[in-house]
Amino acid sequence: MTQFYGTLTPEKTEREEKNMQLVRKGAGECMVLLENDGALPLKNTGKIALYGAGARHTIKGGTGSGDVNSREVINIEQGLKDAGFTITTDRWLTAYDELLKETKAAHQAEVNRLAEERQQPPFIIEFELPFKEPDLQAITEEDVKASDTDTAVLVIARNSGEGADRWNKKGDYLLNDGEVKALEFLGAHYEKTIVLLNIGGIIDATVLKETAGINAVLLTGQLGNSGGLSVADVLTGKQVPSGKLTDTWAKAYADYPSSEGFSHNNGNIDDEYYTDGIYVGYRYFDTFGIEPHYCFGYGKGYTDFAIENVKAVVEGSGVKVTARVTNTGKAYAGKEVVQVYVSAPEGALEKPYQELKAYKKTALLAPGESETAELTFALKDMASYSEEKAAWILEPGEYLIRVGNSSRNTHVAAVLTVEEEKRTEQLKNLFNGDKELNEISGKGRKAYTYETEAEEIKNAERILVPADAVETRTVVYQEARPILTTDKTEKLTIQDVIDGKATVEELAAQLTVEELADLCVGTLRTSMGGDPEGKDNVIGNASATVPGAAGDTSSIIWESRGVKNLILADGPAGLRLQPHFKTTKEGELLPGGEGMGDIVAAFDESKIPADAVDHYQYCTAIPIGTELAQTWNPELIEEIGYMVGKEMQEFHVDLWLAPALNIHRNPLCGRNFEYYSEDPLIAGKCAAAMTLGVQKDGKGGTTIKHFAANNLEDNRMFSNNHMSERALREIYLKGFEIAVKEAQPLSIMTSYNLINGLHTANSHDLIQAAARDEWGFEGVVMTDWFTSQDVPAISGTGHIYPISASTGCVYAGNDLQMPGCRKNVDDIVEAVKTGKELDGYRLTLGDVQFCVTNLLRVVAKVMK
Repeated sequence: MTQFYGTLTPEKTEREEKNMQLVRKGAGECMVLLENDGALPLKNTGKIALYGAGARHTIKGGTGSGDVNSREVINIEQGLKDAGFTITTDRWLTAYDELLKETKAAHQAEVNRLAEERQQPPFIIEFELPFKEPDLQAITEEDVKASDTDTAVLVIARNSGEGADRWNKKGDYLLNDGEVKALEFLGAHYEKTIVLLNIGGIIDATVLKETAGINAVLLTGQLGNSGGLSVADVLTGKQVPSGKLTDTWAKAYADYPSSEGFSHNNGNIDDEYYTDGIYVGYRYFDTFGIEPHYCFGYGKGYTDFAIENVKAVVEGSGVKVTARVTNTGKAYAGKEVVQVYVSAPEGALEKPYQELKAYKKTALLAPGESETAELTFALKDMASYSEEKAAWILEPGEYLIRVGNSSRNTHVAAVLTVEEEKRTEQLKNLFNGDKELNEISGKGRKAYTYETEAEEIKNAERILVPADAVETRTVVYQEARPILTTDKTEKLTIQDVIDGKATVEELAAQLTVEELADLCVGTLRTSMGGDPEGKDNVIGNASATVPGAAGDTSSIIWESRGVKNLILADGPAGLRLQPHFKTTKEGELLPGGEGMGDIVAAFDESKIPADAVDHYQYCTAIPIGTELAQTWNPELIEEIGYMVGKEMQEFHVDLWLAPALNIHRNPLCGRNFEYYSEDPLIAGKCAAAMTLGVQKDGKGGTTIKHFAANNLEDNRMFSNNHMSERALREIYLKGFEIAVKEAQPLSIMTSYNLINGLHTANSHDLIQAAARDEWGFEGVVMTDWFTSQDVPAISGTGHIYPISASTGCVYAGNDLQMPGCRKNVDDIVEAVKTGKELDGYRLTLGDVQFCVTNLLRVVAKVMK
């Protein structure tokens, strides 16, 4: 009899309520106040004229695997009502409800038509054709008169998701005509007009900034299932907004250096050329002197702060910066974020104007209250990667330490002098380009500056970096993997490993090639049993004991060796499980309730026995990745991670397929809502904090993804990213490196895309040389779903690059192929037994044993 772990009654649990309150408490730190002339916070709870797509249909998070099946989503209207406001625009909101209903019905009909025409699952069509909210109907004089208030709130909403990129068009990156008219009308007819941005990615803010009568703009983002309550808390001042942007908001989309060639913009979705190199986000805007609407690190509050008495010293191999932060306001408490940037000297290598190196958020400071913030970073963190020398190097010259509260509001605190070149790490080049790139250059460009900058540099304290303060680390790379043997004759089990009586290597040495190959592939099962070839596997609904989980690892040696199958659940905004399912009293799972998004299979009551058992798995939807990053608060993120880890324990989930930490290279990436920032330090610190929280009890772990350079969604399974080694190491791998070194996640998931002509899942240099040899990663590496399975219904047709090879995954050290098919297993067995090249790769028994030892090591950890 299969054991399930959901609750048996439909009532809200104490855990759900407790976790919603935790998320509500932290969400105020996620929100960024972009504009405010004093209209916020609202002084009393009276009448409000509420308009906009996100008022009743507040978006909690993006679509696809990043979705969470929560019991309820508290919208902004309900949140305001609970706070004591009277909403006086029911007629307008109800009319929009009808418009939305009609639009959704038409969209669903088109999805079903295309699914039948292409013989693809409807949810795959949803990936490609995500639902877009209809434009707003007009707001009239009659609406204003009926609203009987001087305060209007307009909620602009945007949805995006896995499988498709956004567009630089009206209704997406640009405002719709109806939204523009609404802003102009409200600004002219109400004394106070407050705009809330219920969005998961950047939009063009030009109209918001230029329209007369807009008093405040609050980036609420997408805050999970209690978002409406959190928004009301901030609007009333119950909580203060203390979020800071983790992206640069340009004045025009064309200002982003990747705009012209990004994804579908140039009609080529097969090849992506990273000609922007290291100049991503603020690194580009600052170096090339381009003024944005809102700079990286920017965010207002309900009070002001002074950052004074800034000091910097070199201590050992690191730099310590201290600053006195004071709330200079008179009415409201608040939190400030102290940010430290470094400007490296020009040498043989080009350098951006500045790079973030450390940050610290203060406690909640009352008016007049002060706190001394202490920030540290390593001297080696100032190094740049030299492809010529295959090393991270500190070039000689002056390194400027800048301190402030945003990238465009810092002052020079000190100048560190490095007298001679220092190699911090001697590596080898791993990612030679397959095509010549014409990367942009910052040489000769007029960088951003400010009036007092030259004088500050001239007068700053000079600190000489001691010659012995930086040591060189030389990495030793793995040679051929040895074939494992053991002289132990007793049949070893995973319990022997846990008890210290045997090693994972000794256990793996006793397994047959067939057992080893099976362990390298996920469970060959669909949501309801299904086709052993794996062609009918249901993404996100393929676990035997936790319906709705993404899948399981193999249980082939569960009975013989005690090695349990790991249960993997999607994220990254909380666990995505099937909220309601039914079983027979004997424990047989019945059809119905499975699905993704709005496409959910109904229960056929005529086939449900009268004594069927109902099960419930409602999980907490946390704020999306970008919102969590905007807290600049690793301690809060770790607390939320711990909460997710507890839910994992409740539902017996072993690996959470999160967090996602790819770089916001371009604002149109459809999956940016899952990711943290344009900056790798922010991304890595957030992923590390989330991992530390989830893994605190040692009962489960995270899966950092998508490794690496998954920065677009169109043709995501076959997009070839052409990029320089320096850009890859400094921008797109750095966050993963930080997360591994600081938190040691139990797993890494490789991405679908190719890098310089090679699928990441088949890249030995990415997985083994970089992650394991250079960074010390100790966990299991898995593929994204269907990476090594040619299933046209999932991956589509007409792509010019081949599917990644199953044998290539094992050779690369990609230990686990998900969700798995019989061909994956057979290919591995054949390659090992024949010794012949298969799909371009030769495998040894040692290669397969190595992958299995990585998996067994993780199984042993979660079974302790």
